[in-house]
Amino acid sequence: MTNDPRPYAREYKGGQPPYLHSDYGSTVKRAPKRGQIRLEHTLSEVTGPTFTSGWAGPEMADLTRQHSGEPIGERIIVAGRVLDEDGRPVAGTLLEMWQANSAGRYIHPRDQHPAPLDPNFTGAGQVLTNERGEWRFLTIKPGAYPWRNTHNAWRAQHLHFSVFGPGFVTRIVTQMYFPGDPLLAFDPIYHSIADGAARERLISAYDPGLSEAEFALGYRFDIVLRGRLATPTES
Repeated sequence: MTNDPRPYAREYKGGQPPYLHSDYGSTVKRAPKRGQIRLEHTLSEVTGPTFTSGWAGPEMADLTRQHSGEPIGERIIVAGRVLDEDGRPVAGTLLEMWQANSAGRYIHPRDQHPAPLDPNFTGAGQVLTNERGEWRFLTIKPGAYPWRNTHNAWRAQHLHFSVFGPGFVTRIVTQMYFPGDPLLAFDPIYHSIADGAARERLISAYDPGLSEAEFALGYRFDIVLRGRLATPTES
């Protein structure tokens, strides 16, 4: 009897981004130079967190209704499921999303590039997955923005997601991209994932059934936590 993962469920080389990717300049400075340290479970890891109350609500899932006015930009609906390696839904887990506004600027003191802030858009939301592992946000499509990785470098349009597991140390972070974005060909964060099929799992799919007529386009994005079809996550 063994507890090893089944062979077909094992992750494979190139399916996740490395700590060090030379084309992504900041990893050169922040990639660990020493081996990992095992973190033993404590009572905190065994007993929490739980998300039964106070973490999310309808106002946190609709990023267009968090202020007194409507934000500027193209409304989009983003929805999907959180799944384990066997395709089973992960219910009752906390999914966070954060993003730039439609002009490509974050509400963050270190983001000072000359694009306007939107007083009606904070760019952050939270939802709990339902019994089928489903989640849904209404938001504004983020803009591309410049970053100083190389001369004239621009980040592809993207959303950030994090998923919390049953312990405080079991949190994963990933990014979602949009189909047809020409900047993907030049984005070293996207290309830090060596395997092409794994990279494609970060691109959402346009879904006309999710779209709402004369209101918002819909995009599907499932997050798979483990296994050979796992969603690439940030190291």
